[in-house]
Amino acid sequence: MEPPPTADVSITAIYDFRTGLRIALISLCALLMFVAISSCERNAPKDAPREVVLYYSADEPIAQPIIAAFEEETGIRVLARGDTEATKNTGLVQKLRIERASPRADVFWSSEVFQTIRLAQENILAPIESQASLTSRPAAFRGEDNFWVGFAQRARVLVYNTKRVTPEDAPRNLTDLTDPRWRGRIVIARPQFGTTRGHIAALVAIWGEDAAHEWLNALQENNVRLLDGNSAVVRSVAYGEADIGLTDTDDVWAGQRNDWPIDLVYIRHDRDELRAGALMIPNAVSRIAGGPNPDAAEELVAFLTSARVERMLAQSDSRNIPIREELKREFPDLAIPDPIQSLTFERVAEADNAAIALCAKVFSQ
Repeated sequence: MEPPPTADVSITAIYDFRTGLRIALISLCALLMFVAISSCERNAPKDAPREVVLYYSADEPIAQPIIAAFEEETGIRVLARGDTEATKNTGLVQKLRIERASPRADVFWSSEVFQTIRLAQENILAPIESQASLTSRPAAFRGEDNFWVGFAQRARVLVYNTKRVTPEDAPRNLTDLTDPRWRGRIVIARPQFGTTRGHIAALVAIWGEDAAHEWLNALQENNVRLLDGNSAVVRSVAYGEADIGLTDTDDVWAGQRNDWPIDLVYIRHDRDELRAGALMIPNAVSRIAGGPNPDAAEELVAFLTSARVERMLAQSDSRNIPIREELKREFPDLAIPDPIQSLTFERVAEADNAAIALCAKVFSQ
C-alpha cells in the first residue's frame, strides 16, 4: 500500500495566494469607503447652502440690504464681517495682511479704493475673472491685471452748521480752512483711517509733499480737532461743537435726514496756479487670493459690481454716485460739479506712505 501523497505547495503558490488576498482586502476597503461616502452624501442635507466670506467697510445699514439681495438671488450664504467707524477700512486691510498665509475671506468690499490698490501690490488679491464686472465700467475703475474694480462713488465735502455759518461765508477751497477766522472751529476724522487718509494722500499726489505738509501744519496751528470717523464729524458740526468739518457726502445726507442744521460744499483743492475740483472716492471690490470659496466669490463680485447694486446704492440713504453712464443719466441730481479729472487712484495709493508719515509728524506734536 502506497503512502498518501504529500502536499506540494510551492513558494509561487503561496505568493499568489497572499497577493490575491491582499488585492481582495484592498478591493473590500475601497468598496466600504465608497458605500460610506455614498451614505454620507445621501444623509447630508440636500439644501445645505454654499457660502462666501465677505469683509466689508461700507456702513452696515447700506451693506446689509445688498448682502440680503445676493443671498436671495443666488442661495449662497454670506458670512460677513464689517469694520468699526473709528478704524474704517484700515482695520480690515490689516486683518487681510495678517491672514495672508491662511486666508479666511473670499471677497473684500472696501468703502475706498486706495488701500485696495495697496493690497493688490502686496499680492494679497487674486485677479477678477467675471467679464461682466470688468467690461461694464470705464478703464479708470479697473485695477491693473484686474485685481479690483471700482463702483458707486462718494465725494469729499465740507460740512457746515447752517445756524452758525451762512452759505456765503462757508469755505469753498481747502486752503480756506487755515484762515484764522476758523481757529478752533474745525473738525476732521483721524487721518490714519478711511477716506480722510485717502484725502491726505490725494493732497500729496496733487500738491506735492512739501505743500501738503505746510497745509497740515497750518491746520494744526488753527486748532483743528480730530474725531473718530466721518459721521462723528457731521454730528459734532450739527450739535454746534464745531462750525465746519471735512467728511463724505453720504454722512451729510444721513445728517440731513435727521433734520440736523447742516449743509455741504463740494470742497475744491486749488493751490497757486493749480485748479482742482472735488475729490471723488469710489467703492472697490476685490477677490482674496487663496480664499476658501473662489467660485462663490466670483458670483459675489459680479453681483456687487452689477447695475442693480449701483442703482440700489444710488437710491439708498448713502446716495452713492454711479459710474455707469446710463445710471448717471438716471440720477442727474447726484452729479458732482467739476470733479478732479487728472488724478488717478494709483497715484493717490502711491502717496499713502508719505501721507501717513506727514500726519504722524504733524499731529503727534
